[in-house]
Amino acid sequence: MMQKMHNFDYIETPRKLVNAQVGRLLTRIYELKGRVSEQLKAAPAIQEILLKVARVQSADASNRLEGIVTTDSRLKALMQQKTTPRNRSEEEIAGYRDVLATVHESHAYIAPTPNNILQLHRDLYSYAGNGGTWKMSDNRIIETMPNGEQRIRFSPVSAIGTPDAMERLCTAYQKASASASAEPLILIGMFILDFLCIHPFHDGNGRMSRLLTLLLLYRGGFDVGRFISLEKLMESAKEGYYDALQRASESWHENANDYTPFLRYFLGILIKAYTELEERLKGTGTHPSGKSDRIRLLFETSLNPLRKSDIAERCPDISLTTIERTLKAMLDAGLISRIGKGRSSAYVRRD
Repeated sequence: MMQKMHNFDYIETPRKLVNAQVGRLLTRIYELKGRVSEQLKAAPAIQEILLKVARVQSADASNRLEGIVTTDSRLKALMQQKTTPRNRSEEEIAGYRDVLATVHESHAYIAPTPNNILQLHRDLYSYAGNGGTWKMSDNRIIETMPNGEQRIRFSPVSAIGTPDAMERLCTAYQKASASASAEPLILIGMFILDFLCIHPFHDGNGRMSRLLTLLLLYRGGFDVGRFISLEKLMESAKEGYYDALQRASESWHENANDYTPFLRYFLGILIKAYTELEERLKGTGTHPSGKSDRIRLLFETSLNPLRKSDIAERCPDISLTTIERTLKAMLDAGLISRIGKGRSSAYVRRD
């Protein structure tokens, strides 16, 4: 049975998606973006630290979402290019590292065209040697039920229809972007949902979608992914991601799908990223007592126990010595309690 052809309408559909809720999300993003831009100007020294942390977290989280893992020490060595991949998982992590660097450094020169997407996929699998081509046979997105049974959750575009679908998708997106007729963030959300519905590759579609998200955000003037790992935020909200993707893709082939669930999820991730970046920038560059105050503030605003690594991640400009000294002072003052022992220990406020 021949598949229906999806119509990539990037002119009228984006206008219909701007309802009151989406409008509030967009307003919040632009408010945060403006504040963070000023804070970044006042803290140039922290930017390189944030970038390095975000790259490691992005490569780790995006691959872990697909079940591709390695040890922390091996991940660090691979990211620093101090070792070569030892197995298939490490080959894919190294490939993601390289494409991530390409997007960060050369995004201005990488338009979302089919050829560029194929080249990025080729580089993603440069160590495994099987990337850079559209799928050669039809694929299915399978869901395993609680009782172990499997069912087809979604049937992507057929292999024979994939090259044409990708050409039409990229053309529609670029025309809408060039005309400035629609909100850029809505166009980006639609593009990523459509890309996932096409599912143009046999492997790597999820990771490519996250790399393309970062690329399109960069090109749209949103560089929060440079300093905060969007992939890590997506991993922490993966149930919401899969739910939004499923609801937004219903009746996609019939041009009757609603992009709103996926768009809300996407905009929510951006708000979380900008909020996290703003928190990490608070008080940066101040004297040591200010850094201690920032650590205390973390406990005041967190309901969850915090490990030393959590504090270091949120305040990458604060040394481990300052963190340990502040934690000891807070313990002595009875402000926090320690949970667990050794490397697994965490701290929680006492109230």
